[in-house]
Amino acid sequence: MSATSHLVRLDALGPSGAYRSRNVQTVNDIHGAPYAELSLVPPLFVARTMAALRKADPLPLEQRLDAIAAAGRAFATGTVGGLSAEEYQHAVCRVSGLPWVTTEMALEFTAQYTERAYLSSQLARPAGAVNDWRDPRTRHGSGVWARRGHVFAVHAPGNTPSAHTLWLQSLALGYRVALRPSSREPFSPHRWITALRDAGFGPDQVALLPTDHATADEVVRGADLAMVYGDDEVVRKYASSATVLPQGPGRSKFLLTKDADWTSYLDTVVSSVSAHGGAACINTTTVYVEGDPAPLARALAERLAALPSLPPQDPKAVLPVKPLAEARGIERFLLAKAAGTTPWLGGDGIVDDLGDGTAVLRPAVHQVARPDAPQTRIEQRFPCVWVAPWSPEAGVAPLRDTVVLTAVTDDEALVDRLFAEPSIANVYLGDHPTYWLPPGIPHDDYLESFLMRTKACIR
Repeated sequence: MSATSHLVRLDALGPSGAYRSRNVQTVNDIHGAPYAELSLVPPLFVARTMAALRKADPLPLEQRLDAIAAAGRAFATGTVGGLSAEEYQHAVCRVSGLPWVTTEMALEFTAQYTERAYLSSQLARPAGAVNDWRDPRTRHGSGVWARRGHVFAVHAPGNTPSAHTLWLQSLALGYRVALRPSSREPFSPHRWITALRDAGFGPDQVALLPTDHATADEVVRGADLAMVYGDDEVVRKYASSATVLPQGPGRSKFLLTKDADWTSYLDTVVSSVSAHGGAACINTTTVYVEGDPAPLARALAERLAALPSLPPQDPKAVLPVKPLAEARGIERFLLAKAAGTTPWLGGDGIVDDLGDGTAVLRPAVHQVARPDAPQTRIEQRFPCVWVAPWSPEAGVAPLRDTVVLTAVTDDEALVDRLFAEPSIANVYLGDHPTYWLPPGIPHDDYLESFLMRTKACIR
């Protein structure tokens, strides 16, 4: 038996089926031990795959909706690609360090999203448009909702498996999809493409294209439209492109004005910071308080300090785990950036050594002196929150550049300004966590606003 025969094989999935490349990337677990082998494809393979996707016709609507729903059920509960749902969870936790609760939430949401993929997409259709030129309304003139292209590429994220529910709606609309997985967590993308193929999508409909960094842009260039996840640098790289939708840091925020008794909302603030292991863009990065923020910071720190430190595969795990050296690097970065703030939790460090070469990233709570403190823009992939003072004089400026803002306030004029601010994507009013995102609710606008356009038709 070879030394690598026990590793999980994650082959590329191209137009001719599974492809085992000679260029293989070893995926290590959080202990540094090899766990999987990811086949990396060359530019020519990408080009051939994109050409096959472009030539293919979409499945008929009912057939593709049934296939999406079946794939969702298999992803959540079945054995896919040789891994049961529980084995898949173990793989994700062991390699990415995401806590067990994060994978549980992803599986729970999967069936909900896939059963409603088409209905959710229809919520974005303009009221004046129909789905098909054959609709009777086009006889007198109407808009027809149509795809902007045929092939949609996704550079998948590795921070949470739940992110994959977003691009599934493109399949419901008839796009063919090429998915480039993150090497930090390649199991979810591989499981999705495998489940979709098992459910009836052909190899010329959906593809998995693992690549090295040098080839990654070939996936984007070969598609009509693409969605790319990454940091601020990625957002800047693609900001001027009409065919690429960058998905960057969320910097989600929570605002409590003086008319709100923060003690009544503490549970929601805590969960907004810590759900998903604090790794999602819709986790709260900064809490703004009108008045003295210290009492809330103290209470928030007390609650987050009670979260357990456990290995990620433990069913009660809620905090992420990293290799010890990587965790120490994250800790050094945080402590350097937090200099000058008031630490309520994590001021002496956030690394909890598990004694096996890995460490839990413990929560951190720091109070800053100004609403525009530079720390409020620092988003981490664990429960790390900055608590800042806010006043009406500070206005909307500190709240900008936000995927989700939960505002607890009776000030309707302020709410008007929040909705009018272009850089705030979503505004939740009252007792709603920033991670609230059921099917049909736009994440950062409806994805369909990017994928679709409206054509005039009269016949």
